[in-house]
Amino acid sequence: MNKRQKKMLLRILTAAVLMIALYFAPVSGGLRFVLYLVPYLVIGYDILIKAGKGIRNRQVFDENFLMAVATIGAMAIAVYEDGDYTEAIAVMLFYQVGELFQSYAVGKSRRNISELMDIRPDYANVEQAGELTQVDPDEVAVGSTIIVQPGEKVPIDGVVIEGSSSLNTSALTGESLPREVKEGDEIVSGCINMTGVLKIRTIKEFGESTVSKILDLVENASSRKSRSEDFIAKFARIYTPAVCCSALALAVLPPVVRMAGLGLSPEWGAWIYRALTFLVISCPCALVISIPLSFFAGIGGASREGILVKGSNYLETLSKTGCVVFDKTGTLTQGVFEVSGIHHNTMEEAKLVEYAALAESASSHPISRSLQRAYGRAIDRSRVSEVQELGGSGILAKVDGHSVAVGNDKLMRRLHIEPVSCHKVGTIIHMAIDGAYAGHIVISDVVKPEAEQAIAALKAAGVEKTVMLTGDIHTVAEQVAASLGIDLVYSELLPGDKVSRVEELLAQKPQRAKLAFVGDGINDAPVLSRADIGIAMGAMGSDAAIEAADVVLMDDNPLKIAKAIRISRKCLRIVYENIAFAIGVKAACLLLGALGIANMWLAIFADVGVMVIAVLNAIRALFVKHL
Repeated sequence: MNKRQKKMLLRILTAAVLMIALYFAPVSGGLRFVLYLVPYLVIGYDILIKAGKGIRNRQVFDENFLMAVATIGAMAIAVYEDGDYTEAIAVMLFYQVGELFQSYAVGKSRRNISELMDIRPDYANVEQAGELTQVDPDEVAVGSTIIVQPGEKVPIDGVVIEGSSSLNTSALTGESLPREVKEGDEIVSGCINMTGVLKIRTIKEFGESTVSKILDLVENASSRKSRSEDFIAKFARIYTPAVCCSALALAVLPPVVRMAGLGLSPEWGAWIYRALTFLVISCPCALVISIPLSFFAGIGGASREGILVKGSNYLETLSKTGCVVFDKTGTLTQGVFEVSGIHHNTMEEAKLVEYAALAESASSHPISRSLQRAYGRAIDRSRVSEVQELGGSGILAKVDGHSVAVGNDKLMRRLHIEPVSCHKVGTIIHMAIDGAYAGHIVISDVVKPEAEQAIAALKAAGVEKTVMLTGDIHTVAEQVAASLGIDLVYSELLPGDKVSRVEELLAQKPQRAKLAFVGDGINDAPVLSRADIGIAMGAMGSDAAIEAADVVLMDDNPLKIAKAIRISRKCLRIVYENIAFAIGVKAACLLLGALGIANMWLAIFADVGVMVIAVLNAIRALFVKHL
């Protein structure tokens, strides 16, 4: 508990003890009223002050006004009838108990989100003339050299130029396993350096770095309200004045009718008591507090899992997802090309890869880099000569004095060498050495290990249709889609074609179902914006994709999509439960109060009891079962 909550708990206990002691004390008359006034003011002075400020600011109809009028009225009736003061004190007392529960619940969900705020770096160690100077991260220019010691946060995105270490990325991704980095690796801000000293060259300003953008997303999430929250806000603005007018009519009209029309005793005290009970019952605290809290808890629970939702409106849309459309490269696959097979080779596989890597050593193409990674050793450029690059075909070179041709089937036919076709799917690199066919190397994008499970989890979550859009060739796209269990695939698409396909899918889907698009590249940004809900890969995704998306997966794990949908559906289910429960109980109790059947104690339950139950129910949105 924080200091404010401890103070409130002390007030509650003090007021409760005084109220119970006075109930059994042998005092009466004016002294009894004065003594009961003490616990009433101890527990309710802040409510009375807030009600007074609301009246002064012409914002009368809120829960503070209802509590003030109801309890002051109950005290007045007790004075008039020399009755029981405990009801008025109990109303205020239990209302404050409910407020304490609410404060604790909000604090719990806020703490969960604020854990992310711990990733904000306090300083950066800038190396200047061989010395380290601590400066504000905002002051570090792009291209500066910073040093991150063990235990410190990485303040700005950059590239490791010296050192190796393990990074704690749990605040960013929700994953507990550390990530290893070494010289040449890109590193994102917000991680905690665990072991070695790292020298980093910054590649972004602090305002554009990962940590800054994440904090901005989280801090602004609550400003985007869902339809349910908008409904509750509009409902409260109309509902509160309506019940105040109804309570006034209940207090005045029946006595006037009894006295003027029927010639009976007006019984002002009984009808005013009913009106005050009606006011206490009508307080919309359960709705006004628990609905935003449910969404806040849902966003907090998602962030703890490494899923950043930019607003409760997106959480509500996500819950209705019926179709998920994926980009392929970087989303379902790792976006890293690797040697996946060597076939029809006339020499040892390692020797064939060595020739290919040396011949391609001058190229920075992803295919060339994959061959160099497969070779696994430092390239000795002195072994390579007479390199000739043939656009759209491949490379000719001399390696250790041998003529080496590396390329596609066009290159082979150009050299009058018949290539051997391959049964595997991927990019086929044919090899010829000294004019003779030497075999081919298959290079393919590696499917993410979680991708197949992610598609299965989406279908288990009730997603009716999964689609893949890619610019890759048809055979590769079909093979990836079939291996993952994707329902529909569109291949060989340009960025503009992806938007057109999403437009078609949006037109075909059921009206209530929502379409989610998952991507990571700059070319995915238009599609992310056009979809009902855009989901971006946050670790390797482009800034444009993250900016255009509504949901960001911090560790690029597609399995988190199903988890995000489950979180959103649980959150919405809790919201609807609270709305139905609160309105149902209040409607029944309001009717009983108007008929004179409900007393102030039932009113306390209808107000505070319902609020506490709704708040406790809302807290459940914080907790997510693991897949």
